[in-house]
Amino acid sequence: MARTVLLGLLASSLLGGLNAHAAGPVWAIRGAHNTVYLAGSVHLLPVQDSALPPAFERAYRDSSRLVMELDLGKVDQMAAANWITVHGALPAGTDLRSVIGAPRYLRVSVAAQEVGLPGGMLDNQAPWVVALELADLEYVHMGFDPEAGVEAQLLRHAQSDGRPTAGLESIDEELGGLEALSRADQLRMLDLTLDELKDTPSETQEVLSAWRHGDATRLAQLLSREYQSFPALYQFLVSARNKRWLPEIEELLQRSDNSLVVVGSLHLVGEGGLLELLRKDGLTPVQLE
Repeated sequence: MARTVLLGLLASSLLGGLNAHAAGPVWAIRGAHNTVYLAGSVHLLPVQDSALPPAFERAYRDSSRLVMELDLGKVDQMAAANWITVHGALPAGTDLRSVIGAPRYLRVSVAAQEVGLPGGMLDNQAPWVVALELADLEYVHMGFDPEAGVEAQLLRHAQSDGRPTAGLESIDEELGGLEALSRADQLRMLDLTLDELKDTPSETQEVLSAWRHGDATRLAQLLSREYQSFPALYQFLVSARNKRWLPEIEELLQRSDNSLVVVGSLHLVGEGGLLELLRKDGLTPVQLE
């Protein structure tokens, strides 16, 4: 998923009103005989600032399994890349310039050059794939690394400890909705990404700060504002997936052992967030200190 468009999956400049002992981005939900820890993730982190908030360690130590959006321990990277190649290709006889128009194509070419992507590499890809590629590369250009992200760090711990892992969805479920976006909405997604690229460093620092301090209100403000004028994207990226995941998370509460569930931060907060959905179902998420 796009890292810029999905700033919602990110969150260390200081925000007013926060203190050094603020809570972390992890909530505990008590079942009859167990606890499910629900944590907000940043999928990529700067290598030099990748230490996780202490609440993650507490939740991990008290859990018997690690559950992620995708079970990264079982994802075949070659198969995932092939999925993008097959589903993200433009129809035969078309190219990116003809699909998005010359002015937008020029913007894409400039952005690609700035993140070190050779010219023409994107010419056969659909607009939604181009948005993902540019966003990912911008974060890499800024010093972010998927291997430093929350899930990657926790997965290494789980594999070292022999702890089981699981996923809430498949590649088809994660990316299929982007493929299904109308051409107009794909172009809006691309425009949103291009517009944000220059603002990514400052906005990302704000999100990272709110994330580290577990400031759910600030996260909701930062992560949802870019989607308010784009309900189709928000519906797929957040709302529909939250509703699909909710029964699986609540099913974990029927077990006798504890689980740590890690999802992108945007999925937790705001209207239709998992915390709100859980409360509507009579559960009481308690934020860890």
